[in-house]
Amino acid sequence: MTRSASSQELLAIAIEVARDAAATAYRMRAEGVSVAATKSTVTDVVTAADRAVERQVREALAALRPDDTVLGEEYGAGAGTAAPGGVRWIVDPIDGTVNYLYGLPYCAVSLAAEVAGEVVAGVVRNVLTGDEWTATLGGGAWRDGRRLSCSTETDLGQALVATGFGYDAGRRTHQARVVAELIPHVRDIRRMGAAALDLCQAAEGRVDAYYEKGLAAWDLAAGGLVAAEAGLRVTGLRGLPPGPDLVLAAPPALFAPLHDRLADLDASGGP
Repeated sequence: MTRSASSQELLAIAIEVARDAAATAYRMRAEGVSVAATKSTVTDVVTAADRAVERQVREALAALRPDDTVLGEEYGAGAGTAAPGGVRWIVDPIDGTVNYLYGLPYCAVSLAAEVAGEVVAGVVRNVLTGDEWTATLGGGAWRDGRRLSCSTETDLGQALVATGFGYDAGRRTHQARVVAELIPHVRDIRRMGAAALDLCQAAEGRVDAYYEKGLAAWDLAAGGLVAAEAGLRVTGLRGLPPGPDLVLAAPPALFAPLHDRLADLDASGGP
């Protein structure tokens, strides 16, 4: 049996595996990348690198902790079931695949360790720049040895808010309506194309808040922990936990006004 591990030990494994995975993704991008398949729509692409990187992560984790299970974007949950108290790893091999395809420097490997349904350690590493964010449950969020703290903005009208859009045309239409109604009430909107990195930007205060509908566990796990450990409230709407319906990450002073505005706009609704 694989022994139990502390969150710091799990983080050390996550960092090692994510760095190697990001190096592979970087090399494959430099060598030229092509679309391997599409998922929900023809614009929702999968590259050969997405699949290769996830396979690499799974193989590395299997060698280091063979009794753990893995949930990944490209290959799902596999055949294993985590034992009670066991570790489940949650991986997005390349978050921001379209950015990666186009060579835009906003794409990342995201890897988190979950125990008993709670994420306890996570790392997000930008594939093209090498920037890296880490967090452990109760241990804070960090970048380059600096502990992160979210924005102290108190006025929603001065808040820079990040968001993202889905690939389904109907969902995009609904999300565009929400943005059109929200933007008069905030400083501005940013749409950069990688949820895990958006959450890390919010953790640093490079944006004041973030929301998005349609996130999967691998989009949220590591970045959500980084954001929460930096002081952001990370929830859904109307008392729900963060999840596919909506993820909202906002500093305490901005949470209520932004939450209420998004609820009024039915941001969690639509297709």
